[in-house]
Formats: sequence, C-alpha cells, structure tokens
Amino acid sequence: MRHHSWARRVLDFLVLNLGVLLVALSFDLFLVPNRIAAGGLSGVATILFYLFRAPVGLVMLILNVPLFVWGIVRLGWGFALRSLYATVVLSLATDLLASVVAVPTHDLLLAALFGGVLSGLGLGLTFRVGSTTGGSDFAAVVLQSYMSINVGQLLFALNAAVVLAALVVFRSPELAMYALITIFVESWVVDAVQEGLGYAKTFFIISEHSEKVQRAIIDRLGRGATVLAGRGAYTGQDRQVILTVVARSEVTRLKSIMHEVDPLAFVIVADAREVLGEGFTMPVGARQGARGAARAAARAAGDGGGKPKVSV
Repeated sequence: MRHHSWARRVLDFLVLNLGVLLVALSFDLFLVPNRIAAGGLSGVATILFYLFRAPVGLVMLILNVPLFVWGIVRLGWGFALRSLYATVVLSLATDLLASVVAVPTHDLLLAALFGGVLSGLGLGLTFRVGSTTGGSDFAAVVLQSYMSINVGQLLFALNAAVVLAALVVFRSPELAMYALITIFVESWVVDAVQEGLGYAKTFFIISEHSEKVQRAIIDRLGRGATVLAGRGAYTGQDRQVILTVVARSEVTRLKSIMHEVDPLAFVIVADAREVLGEGFTMPVGARQGARGAARAAARAAGDGGGKPKVSV
C-alpha cells in the first residue's frame, strides 16, 4: 500500500512537470511571439514584454506573489506549495526556453489554436494532480471554492478582462479576437482533460415494461442497470426509472433494443464525461471478483444464486 502511495506521488510529480512544460511551450512557441495576450498573468506579462521588454517569466512570478498570499489564506499551505512549485518552474521554463526554441508559425490563427490546445492540455494536467501554474488559473481555483462554477468558465471570465487591456495597448481588434479564440480553446481543453471527453452515454429509461427492459440490457447488451424509484408529477403514479451507462459504440444497439422491447418508452440520453468502475475502468480480474462477490451476496440473500434483476 505504501509502495502504491509513493508510485502515485511520483506519477503526479511527472504529470505536473509535463503540464508546466506544455504551458511554457505554448507561450514561447505560439502566444508571446505573435502578441496573443490570452488572458491571465501571462497575458499581462506579454503586454509588459512588448512595452518594456521585461522577461515574461519573471513578470509572471512577481505578479503571482499576492495571489499566493490569498491562496494560502483560503486553501491552506498544501495546495499553495504545490502551486508555488509549478509557478516557479513555469516562470523559469518560459524564460529559458524562449532563447532556444524556434517559433514554428506567425499565422495568427494557427498560433491561437495550437497555443490554446497546448496551454489547455498543460493546465488540465496540473489541475488533475491538485495544483495550478499560478496566475488566472490559480485565482480560478480559489474563486471556485466560493461558488459552484467549473474552472474553465472562471478562466474564460478572468482572461477576457486581460484581453480587453491588450486591445487597448496593442490597438488591434484582430489580435484581441485571436486571443479570444485561444481562451475558448484553452477552456474547452481544460474541461476535457478534467472531466473526460464524453466517451460514454447515460440512459434514463421510463417504461411500462420495466422488467423486460432491465433483462434486455443485462442479457443482450451485457451492461448493468440501476432502478430508481420515481413518481409521475401529473398522474401521481409510481414508476421505475432505469439508469444505465453504455459506451458510444453501444448507443445504437440500445436504441434498437428499446424500439423492439418498448417503442413507447420515454428515454433520455446524456453525456457521461467520465465513468469509473466495472465495464469501463475496472480491470478484468477485479471485474470478475466483483461479479463473484455479487453472486455470493445474492445466494446469501436467498435468491438461489441466479442473476440479479438489477446490477449496479
């Protein structure tokens, strides 16, 4: 168990450094050379770089000091120290890499898109290991502790204010529009890394033939289902709501099964951004063990060891 804990810490450390490196590369390869001030303290540092030739990394580090004081007060030393490490490494990497990397393009659209993807991927990775790279993403995480808004949306709002400042300084609506593209792409990628890409679908099914639907899902599709107790708001009648999660490749099959078993069923299909557990992320050995435990529990409950009507 202790070995697993250390292995996890090492992996988190490697992921954190990879995320920081990707963010630094997004600055040096695409954003700063093309005057795309895509919000946050990096955007402020980009503006100051073109006004006073101040090093981007150093400016970001100095501007982060008051944010870290706020973060320590609100979230404690643990989170702040992890973020402090990432912020220092990002600042150093940004200034060091700027002198050795070659800018691949000065096409503003390509720079905005690839800068947003790299930055969003890097930020998403750092968020996943419980850290930030300082700046607006640090402020977004702190603000999220006050309100129920996802990090991507908060980043977009904070960064938009910096874009307006860049519009005034660079006097270029075109650069501001490209910066907004970068921010949009970055926010989307951050949320995708954080929450998943929606590789599964959730079905909520209300049917007059609930038992047949459950059996069809379990026997014909090989998926589990959970039955929730519901009641019709208009009729006041008790109803069963079947909840099941399937892979994208199984959506058409389940729709076909539903059309066959009960074409009048009420079905809601929604994205499942991330699914953990049997049939999705559970290893085969663990899956078999879980099924064996479920059968044993069923026999202990006196159902003869047959298949359960509903599996979770």
